[in-house]
Amino acid sequence: MKKILLALFMGSPLLFFAQNRLSGTVTDSISQPIKGVSVFLPDVHKSAITDDQGQYQFNNIPLGILKVSFSFLGYQTKSASALINPGENTLSLTLSQSEFKMDEVVVSTVFNKLQSQNVMKVEHSSIKQLQHKGAVTLVEGIATIPGVSQISTGTSIGKPVIRGLSGNRVLVYSQGVRLENQQFGDEHGLGLNDSGIESVEVIKGPASLLYGSDALGGVLYFNPEKFAAANTFKADFGQKLFSNSLGSSTTLGMKTSTENLKFLARGNYTTQSDYEVPDGKKVTNTRYNESDFKTAVGFSNDNYSGVLRYNFNALRLGIPENGIAEQSNNKTPDYPRQTVYNHLLSVNNTLFFRDSKLDVDLGYISNTRSELEESATPNLKMHLTTFNYDAKYHLPKIGKMESIVGLQGMHQSNVNKAEEFLIPDAVTNDIGFFGTTNYEWKSNAIQAGLRYDNRKINSEAHGISGNEGAFEAIGRSFDSFNASVGYKTNLAKPVTLRLNVASGFRAPNLAELASNGVHEGTNRYEIGNKNLKTEQNVQTDINLEYNNSHFEFFANGFYNHINRYIYTSPTGEIREENEVFEYIQNNAALYGGEIGFHVHPHPLDWLHYETSFETVTGKKQDGNYLPLIPANNWNNTLRGEFSALKWLSDGYASLNVSNTFAQRNVSGFETASAGYTLVNVGLGGKVKLGKNAFDVSLNGNNLFDERYIAHLSRLKTDGIPNIGRNIILGVNFNL
Repeated sequence: MKKILLALFMGSPLLFFAQNRLSGTVTDSISQPIKGVSVFLPDVHKSAITDDQGQYQFNNIPLGILKVSFSFLGYQTKSASALINPGENTLSLTLSQSEFKMDEVVVSTVFNKLQSQNVMKVEHSSIKQLQHKGAVTLVEGIATIPGVSQISTGTSIGKPVIRGLSGNRVLVYSQGVRLENQQFGDEHGLGLNDSGIESVEVIKGPASLLYGSDALGGVLYFNPEKFAAANTFKADFGQKLFSNSLGSSTTLGMKTSTENLKFLARGNYTTQSDYEVPDGKKVTNTRYNESDFKTAVGFSNDNYSGVLRYNFNALRLGIPENGIAEQSNNKTPDYPRQTVYNHLLSVNNTLFFRDSKLDVDLGYISNTRSELEESATPNLKMHLTTFNYDAKYHLPKIGKMESIVGLQGMHQSNVNKAEEFLIPDAVTNDIGFFGTTNYEWKSNAIQAGLRYDNRKINSEAHGISGNEGAFEAIGRSFDSFNASVGYKTNLAKPVTLRLNVASGFRAPNLAELASNGVHEGTNRYEIGNKNLKTEQNVQTDINLEYNNSHFEFFANGFYNHINRYIYTSPTGEIREENEVFEYIQNNAALYGGEIGFHVHPHPLDWLHYETSFETVTGKKQDGNYLPLIPANNWNNTLRGEFSALKWLSDGYASLNVSNTFAQRNVSGFETASAGYTLVNVGLGGKVKLGKNAFDVSLNGNNLFDERYIAHLSRLKTDGIPNIGRNIILGVNFNL
């Protein structure tokens, strides 16, 4: 750790101080200064807030071209490029009023464009917005985004599903590096806590060009909490209470910055009892405890910016094997249970040259997953260590054309440390090379790129051949070439059209190649196939958007063809009293989309109505349906925004009605699911008491205590309903 810190802060001759400054004034359409505008330099992780005169200033910043974003609620977000020369530099602009949500800078597509400028449609949501919906967990909140759902085990485990694809087909990025935590299993959660995360970006479609293997179905990109503005100190405390599971979530954070140095730290502790179903009974051993700690330190000067981040997450959760049995309010998980310890260390570096820059991101992840059946001695203990590297060189801009070339890779080892083996000891090595270009003219933009990847997997033999838990040694190499092209244009001033075609790939994981035994999470005896080949897909996406002052409409459609889709199929045999399934491959296709609108009627500027419908169908080449395809959903939200007297600001009240339709298009070993309707309400705002102010939120989820079983619930086969009515109270205030 000391060596990393020295390299980050002292080990480079580039680290000398200079006095390059950027300042300016932000005004509205009638030339009046706007106070409170957030001005952000994403390249150097610096932020500032405009003062009473609408002025801002940054000191000690790099020479060359820097991206600058200006955002303020009620105004259109603007992004600009500033050419920084030695000494004083000025960038002033005017923000126009906007009745809808702020345009966001997209980080996950490398060119850092505003969403309105981006060629690829990327869903962006702040964690605060998801929390206002009353989400219990991070994945539950993400599942409210159109096109995203979750495979759940009670309230403790949620795995994201993007347009019908999940597991190793969805890549997760946190702190700028890919997160690896044995995500091949349905009973293996995301391993992230929403505390210390600012927002999430969702790429719904193959992103292998930018991220390599496992981004075949899409990417979840979590943006960490920003540092404080220069020469400020902030501390905050938050508390949430959950009525259904008698749970609580507590967070405490602080951050401070000088002109060049930045620091933040945040801790969270969440505890939940067994959740209650609508008849008043509790689902035994769905309780869990989670501890999360995040910290970061950053440094920037005239030609370098670096951020070192660390995240520790410890999750202790019960495995609900007995359904609704012993009733208890105990928060300590009973046996069988699972413990997961995850360490994520990342270093994000940017070197600035006169007309180009180099980004180098390094990540180290240590993930230890244990299953304990009857005692504190684990029956299963897997230790996964991963080292990631990602280098991207932003070439000098040529006119309106921006280009990036990159190198990415991963070294990963899995070691079993208990008697029971689920997958073998193995080493995986990835390397990939890519180039991508973005060209803009008038209201048009085109983006294209090429990529080559290689993955090598070498596993060790274990056990006696023919016995459960025995594995043959495997040595495989997988190659793939991929490409993408996208086009964005404004058909008219308020109408935007996006069209993207991209290929993606996924190398088979260890479970698919080498499984040989009972998978407790699925109650099946699973047999791997060491001859599996790489999954390869091509997806076409079309996005149409219409926006004016009081109305917003979107329609997204996609068709995804996957060659050699990997799935399990029953053999008709019985082993260890379980039906035997083997991994095989078949071509498959998924298609569907999302459609919706948001109306904000004048003169009722405080009133919003949003509605969206999402659908996806997945079929194998033989005409049978794919497993784990989410049901169609129609979501409606009526929201009011208000301020009352002097003691309440930024107030809101919402009514949400979510209609999930019956899912009868099921795979051979799945069961059909009935439809259901959930009603949710929310109320909150900033309360002012004298000189003190705090944010408060009150949510009622499943308000009418509807009894339902989600199609992607892993407790569905036992007939166990999802969580009943849940009242959530949240308070957050600055210290």
